Amino acid sequence: MRLSLRSSLPRTVVMLAVSAFFVAVGFGVMIPVLPLFAASFGVTNFLIGLVVSAFAGMRLAMSPFVRRISDRVGHRRTIGIGMWVVGGSSALCGLAGSYGELLAWRAVGGLGSAMFTISATALLLASVGPELRGRASGLYQGGFLLGGMTGPAIGGLLAGVSLTAPFYFYAGTLVIAGTIAFTQLHDPPGMAEATAAAPTRSLAEVARDTRFRAACLLSFGTGWQSFGVRSALVPILVVSYLGAHPSWTGIAFAIAAVAQTLALQPAGRATDLIGRRPVMVAGGLLAAASTLATPFAPNLPVLVVLLCVYGVASAALGTAPTAALGDAAKDAGSQPVAIFSMIGDSGAILGPLVAGLLADHLGMPAAFGAGAAILLAGALLSWSIPARLDRPEPVRAR
Repeated sequence: MRLSLRSSLPRTVVMLAVSAFFVAVGFGVMIPVLPLFAASFGVTNFLIGLVVSAFAGMRLAMSPFVRRISDRVGHRRTIGIGMWVVGGSSALCGLAGSYGELLAWRAVGGLGSAMFTISATALLLASVGPELRGRASGLYQGGFLLGGMTGPAIGGLLAGVSLTAPFYFYAGTLVIAGTIAFTQLHDPPGMAEATAAAPTRSLAEVARDTRFRAACLLSFGTGWQSFGVRSALVPILVVSYLGAHPSWTGIAFAIAAVAQTLALQPAGRATDLIGRRPVMVAGGLLAAASTLATPFAPNLPVLVVLLCVYGVASAALGTAPTAALGDAAKDAGSQPVAIFSMIGDSGAILGPLVAGLLADHLGMPAAFGAGAAILLAGALLSWSIPARLDRPEPVRAR
C-alpha cells in the first residue's frame, strides 16, 4: 500500500505559533530598555546584568517543578497561567520604585516563562504524529522569529515615550497570548489520561537514547551560541573590529532572522521526510563552520552573509532536535522535555560568561571557537543515531 504524509497541522499547533508571536513581540519591545531602566536606579553594571540574568536563572531553577504543575492542571492551563504570570510581573517591573523590586519581579517572570515554555513544547509534540513534528516545530519557531523581528521596531517608538512603556506593552501582549492559550488551545484526546498514567518508559531509558542525547547537546550548543555568544559578541565585532555604526548590528541580525525564517519550513519538511539525523548533522556542521568564520570576517557584508548562514543552520537546529526529542521521549512523560529546556537555558546562561572570559584572555576566535566545538560535537553525536530510529513513522493513506 502506498504511504503518504498528511500536510495539514492541527489548530492547536497554529494557535501555539500565534501565541508565540505575541510573546516574542512583547519580549522584543521590552528587553532593549531593561538595562537602561535598571541603570536609572544608579546601580553597577554587574547589578544591571543580574537583572537580565535573573529571568533565565529563575526559569532554569523552576523547570524541574513545572512538570508536576502541568501534570496536575494540564498543559493548556499551565501555558495560560505562565503567560499571565510573565505579563503581570512585567507590569510590576514597570511600576518598580527600586532596584530590588525590579529584580524580584523580573525573577518572578522567569517562573512564568518556565511554565509556558516547557508545557508548550510538550503540547506541541503531543498534538502531532512523528510524521509532522518537524513542520510543527518549524511553524512554532516561526512565530517566535516573526515576533522577534517586529518587537524591536515597536520598542524603539515606545522607548521614546518612556522607559516603562515597553513593560506595559509586554504585559499586554502576554495577556493576549495567555487568553489565546485558555480559549484556543486544547489538549489532544486522551492526553489527560496519558499524563495521569505512569510513564511506560523510564527517564534512564530516554537518557540512553542517542536521539535524546544528541538533541540535548545541540540544544545546549544553540543556547550557548544563538542566545548567548552571538548576542554578546557580534555587536562588539561590528563596532570595535569592523568600525561600523552600532545600528548595523540590528540590521545584520534582522537580515539573518529573515534568512532563518525563510529556512524554517524547508527544514521542517526535510526533518519529516528524510529524517532527523541528516538535518541535525547538516545544521550542526553549518552552524559550527559559520561560527568559526565569524570573528575572521574582513568586512560587514561578509559578516552579514555568515550570520545568514548561521540563521539557516539555526532553522535546522530549531526543528530537527525538537522532533528527535518527541520521538525519544514517547511514553516517558514530560520530564525529558523539561530536561531538554533546562539544558538549553544552561547554555544561554553559561555561553556569554565563558565566551567573555575567553575573549578577554585569548581573543575573539577562541570565544567563538568554544561554541563551534559544542555544535560540532552535537553534529557528530547526531551522526551516530541508528538509521532504524531516525525515520518518522508515516501515516498510511486510507
